[in-house]
Amino acid sequence: MRILVTDGMDKTAMAALRADGHEVVEQFYEPDELGAALREFDAVVVRSKTKVRAKHIDEAKGGKLKLIIRGGVGVDNIDVKYAEEAGITVKNTPRASSESVAELAMAHMFSCSRYISIAGHSMREGKWEKKAYGKGVELSGKTLGIIGFGRIGQKLGAMAKAMGMTVIAFDIYHVPGIEEQLGMKYVEMDELFAQADFISLHTPAIDGKPLICAENIAKMKDGVIFVNTSRGNNVDEAALLEALNSGKVRAAGLDVYAEEPSANPALYSHPNVSCTPHIGAATVEAQKRIGMEIVDLVRGFNA
Repeated sequence: MRILVTDGMDKTAMAALRADGHEVVEQFYEPDELGAALREFDAVVVRSKTKVRAKHIDEAKGGKLKLIIRGGVGVDNIDVKYAEEAGITVKNTPRASSESVAELAMAHMFSCSRYISIAGHSMREGKWEKKAYGKGVELSGKTLGIIGFGRIGQKLGAMAKAMGMTVIAFDIYHVPGIEEQLGMKYVEMDELFAQADFISLHTPAIDGKPLICAENIAKMKDGVIFVNTSRGNNVDEAALLEALNSGKVRAAGLDVYAEEPSANPALYSHPNVSCTPHIGAATVEAQKRIGMEIVDLVRGFNA
């Protein structure tokens, strides 16, 4: 096949695809150029930056395109149903980045609880604000509420248990036996909001009203620490900012935003926000796993 890679891919995986006899072209296309370009390829591999929408699929009709692979967990940057109705298969790599995203969520929990981000920034400004940032809180003994208990949520839950945390989770699907295996408990959403000292969000993109809105923030404990490494549109950023300013939310760790790159400096520059630019899966190990999972998908594809 002729394969287009738009947002980068592990070099070992690209070499494996080429060794299998495929032609691999690594090039990013702007949205107004993407559809026409797709006509010339049998498959396209994207990450977060490239959005494959209905208009691109329409423009690609009559061409060679028959496979879209998203290197990552979510597929909200692809109009999946529209593509499949056009006879194009859509795949993703849900297993490869679970560890790296869970570790980043845990890192943000540490950063928020111990002022690591803002304290380090103040030192770079020549300040020594030991008193101001000497009132951190420990994770051990606290309750972590995980919203969305899939692969990433389960990884984070296991890490949190090892840190001495109590883990509760909300998910519309209950994994059989997981409560006994991980020593955690499924609860209803409102119960999670009421009990959790830390809340970490791990759901796919949700249509309609953001899950973390003013109404649901009001149900949370005062001084809760909130982390989002899922999708930015799952959070009402204005409501979160208001809660940070009031102290309702003690701190927030954010890797994803309603608009990317983020256009909300009041949020990402807030002294109680630990922020990263959507790097949840950006580890050397995860990229290698994603790359090889893509190779396996290509090898297993039957046009």
